[in-house]
Parts: sequence; C-alpha cells; structure tokens
Amino acid sequence: MDISRRFLATVPLAVCLSLSWPAAAQNPPAAPPASPSREATAPNPQSRFTVEVTGGDKDVPVENASVYFTYVEEHKIKKNKTLEINVKTNQDGVAHVPNAPLGRVRIQVIAEGWKTYGRWLDLDDPKQVIKIHLERPVKWY
Repeated sequence: MDISRRFLATVPLAVCLSLSWPAAAQNPPAAPPASPSREATAPNPQSRFTVEVTGGDKDVPVENASVYFTYVEEHKIKKNKTLEINVKTNQDGVAHVPNAPLGRVRIQVIAEGWKTYGRWLDLDDPKQVIKIHLERPVKWY
C-alpha cells in the first residue's frame, strides 16, 4: 500500500515535468549582453608598431634593448592564452613589432645599464609610434 501511494504522488510530478519540457525547449536562448571590453584582438598582419627607446638626460638612443609585448588572447570556451612578442632595438634605438595586436598590451623594455620600464597601454592605431624614455639606476655605495 505504501508503494502505491508513492507511485501516485510521483505521477503528477512526472506529468508536469514532461509537459513543461517542450515549452522550455521552444524559447530561444537569451543573447549575452554586449559589454564593451578591452581585450586584445587577434594579431593583424597589417599592424606594425614602432618603439623608440631613448635614455638619459640627452635622450641618447638605447641600443640592443629587449622590448617585450605581452597580450592576452581571449577564448570563449577554453582558457585565455597569454602571448608574448620579443624584439630588440637597433643602433638608433628603434624596434619594429610586426603583426602586433590592437587593444590592451603590456610593454616592457629591459636594457643593460638602464632601469627596467613596464606599462600597460591601449593601442588603437596600427601604425602607432611608441616613445619610451629610460632612466639610469640609482648608484649604490
């Protein structure tokens, strides 16, 4: 007798669930809200940033400095991927970064005998020239 009461109690619940399933399946999924985010876009083959590195009081070009471009490639399904581009400056203190992404990137400049530079920048123009000024480190006695 106890089993028949349980069965009778679950039958209406099962009927309600089976009737509500097709109604829920017919509704279109809600579109995600469009939010203006500042993620870095994919590398653009036409974009080429120029970085000019100078240092000291006389704005001397810094030769052989390492310039690192770090950006996050965002994915909707899998984990975000952090990518990095490394270039070196020439004798004139100029480095060209080919196929660089537009959007938010971190630029780090490391040169021997100079303080390390690092900043997050929003890059909008594919032909942008970025000027970076380095300082000498403090002397330790």
